[in-house]
Amino acid sequence: MNKLHYFFKIKMCYRTYWKQWSFSIFIFIFSLFVFSCSSNNSIDYHKTNKIPVVDTYYDSEVIDNYRWLEDDLSQETGEWVKSQNTTTFEYLNKIPFREELKERLKKLWDYEKISAPFKEGNYTYYFKNSGLQNQRVLYRSSESSDLEVFLDPNTFSNDGTTSLAGLSFSKDGTMLAYSISEGGSDWRKIITISTETKKLVEDTIVDVKFSGVSWKYNDGFYYSSYDKPKGSELSEKTDQHKLYFHKLGTSQEKDKLIFGGTPEEKNRYVRGFVTNDNRFLIIDAAKRTSGNKLFIKDLKNSSEIKTIVNDYDSNTSLIDNLGSKLFLFTDDNSPNNRVVTVDFGDLNKSNWKDFIAESDFVLSLSKAGGFFFAKYMVDAISKVYQYDYKGNLLREINLPGIGTASGFSAKNNQKELYFSFSNYYTPATTYKLDIKSGDYQEFWKPSIDFNSSNYSSKQIFYLSKDGTKVPMIITYKKGIELNGKNPTILYGYGGFNISRTPGFSVANAVWMEQGGVYAVPNIRGGGEYGKKWHDGGVQTNKQNVFDDFIAAAEYLIENNYTSKDFLAIRGGSNGGLLVGATMTQRPDLMKVALPAVGVLDMLRYHKFTAGAGWAYDYGTSEQSEEMFKYLKGYSPIHNVVKNTIYPATLITTGDHDDRVVPAHSFKFAAELQEKDSGLNPMLIRIETNAGHGSGTPVSKRIEQYADIFGFTLYNMGYRVLPEKTKTPIKG
Repeated sequence: MNKLHYFFKIKMCYRTYWKQWSFSIFIFIFSLFVFSCSSNNSIDYHKTNKIPVVDTYYDSEVIDNYRWLEDDLSQETGEWVKSQNTTTFEYLNKIPFREELKERLKKLWDYEKISAPFKEGNYTYYFKNSGLQNQRVLYRSSESSDLEVFLDPNTFSNDGTTSLAGLSFSKDGTMLAYSISEGGSDWRKIITISTETKKLVEDTIVDVKFSGVSWKYNDGFYYSSYDKPKGSELSEKTDQHKLYFHKLGTSQEKDKLIFGGTPEEKNRYVRGFVTNDNRFLIIDAAKRTSGNKLFIKDLKNSSEIKTIVNDYDSNTSLIDNLGSKLFLFTDDNSPNNRVVTVDFGDLNKSNWKDFIAESDFVLSLSKAGGFFFAKYMVDAISKVYQYDYKGNLLREINLPGIGTASGFSAKNNQKELYFSFSNYYTPATTYKLDIKSGDYQEFWKPSIDFNSSNYSSKQIFYLSKDGTKVPMIITYKKGIELNGKNPTILYGYGGFNISRTPGFSVANAVWMEQGGVYAVPNIRGGGEYGKKWHDGGVQTNKQNVFDDFIAAAEYLIENNYTSKDFLAIRGGSNGGLLVGATMTQRPDLMKVALPAVGVLDMLRYHKFTAGAGWAYDYGTSEQSEEMFKYLKGYSPIHNVVKNTIYPATLITTGDHDDRVVPAHSFKFAAELQEKDSGLNPMLIRIETNAGHGSGTPVSKRIEQYADIFGFTLYNMGYRVLPEKTKTPIKG
């Protein structure tokens, strides 16, 4: 409702009641009306200074008033963060049911969570969270020893913000190199211990980023990193990734550079791993998030590095080897993926032979007990088949239901594996499968204060703007009335070949308990239908992603699941871009917008950390004039229009996010606060000592979801929780 509407409504009230009521009473009613209608207009935002910086792109000048917020080391930026958080939490603290949401989230979250067990050396390990522990704990046992705590990340820091980021056991299981993340940063430290004594064996390896750890016997391990940035390690561009070998017992300064040190070997992402038989080192090198070169080195014969794939036109990886026979997983000339074999002696593509041919559905692959398990995605739902190493299809693994299966991995000498199965309303249950027979039984099922039988999911297909059919899964409490008044979260991602498949979330369970609808469309840019689906949402096709998302919202409204007054859109990272673009293109379509850790400045995203690697999906402003104009045409920061009524917006980010630097969110918030009509709140919630999301302590996640859901429902008009009233009480 705009201000002109308010004026005429007030004027009509005046004419109607003037003759019946005294002027004083009218004034009282008038004042109450104005107060209730302008409750969101009273937010006293911190004034963000404008310090214009002018950039010229192909004879076009672009003014950036808030460039100074990119400096994460400056005192001014720090003060701005504090001031914005003060304003935001003053608002959130007034939401009457915020604490109720927090307590329900806390209660529902408080159940035991156990991972599938895995074997390393003489021990069987598994992760467990007793309920509300900030970080899950690694336990182990053996035939000769009782169950014990092996590694407790909750002891890494007092506030739980230092997390376990990776585990890598030596082939015999006697050594462990584990990586930690501090404050949610992508920068890692690698700590090496003896698994028998649990004691450190050498100094910590530092300044590691976007790296796995792969052992060569027990001699040492391979890892990857960049040269340490000269400025802020949280925002400075990282460009040339390098693969090193660390020999145990030596200092990091003596680590041997294996790959990535020359201009010819310059790549943004380089990873190395050793095959299970310790024969080969595989090197994966990429400039962008899609497409890679692939190299191999015979470690037993000290040979030179040989090329398997010498261009970036496809994605190829090694799955396993039998002696010199290599099993490659690739989308080369196969958008839905296939498995091929080739001999180390002659790696030319002309010698590649189909092992598992491409099908109509997207393939992923794992191995266990001397078999391959092929998982297919059929309209975002899992189907699993078992193959032997001769390429024979043995059986389909009949899954417990419709949803997402994960796991199906084990060492080659193991006789059983574990997999998990879940959907949007059922917590993950772990199953134990006999690899030889394919039979399985329930291994562990969580005991949670949530009745899944009261909820259901429905998969529908809708048409996007250009006529493309898009699937969407809608989950809700059974018996829902399609009256257009159900609070609804529409969640999306749409990028980087990442598929959004059904999975359980405690937070979403709490949302649905309140009568909320949770809808996830599998929009273009993702990987649900292979490379073609991904490429349908990249670069100058990116608008397709936003159109798919908008069409999903329109479907929900047209079919009375919700209405614009009860619709919220949410997404993180690339999904934050999705929300930012959608709310600036169609601010009339939703009541609430929730962009999280979003890529929001499309002209400068590639200037920070590893952002340049996202160019496959986005293109860059320096690529061409056409691409500059296209990016500027949808870049959320550059499309905030003065005096526009935007939906109530809560931006969330972390001050240690070095994946998508928080400057994106800072600048977007500043633009919205300056140019918005003032009818709805434009707030930013900045989590301190937190990054892109990985490793965030449970306590912080609970608080964040209470704030997000509280903000959403409050701005939909609720003054008590929906479960306590069938109709919202409007302010």
